[in-house]
Amino acid sequence: MPKIKTHSGAKKRFKLTKTGKVKRGSAFRSHILNKKTTKLKRGLRAPAYVDKTNEKEVKDMLPYG
Repeated sequence: MPKIKTHSGAKKRFKLTKTGKVKRGSAFRSHILNKKTTKLKRGLRAPAYVDKTNEKEVKDMLPYG
């Protein structure tokens, strides 16, 4: 049986936790930050998780995660 290729974009964006959740970075944090409040930017630093409706697709892209 051949090895399955890992999706290159997914491996850069997602990490799997010990409990099986898929961790992701928050959006809206890369540029145009001067109009966003400090409170908003601080909140976007917190870990975010992929919704359970999308979890299966992400895990399929990360076969060895």
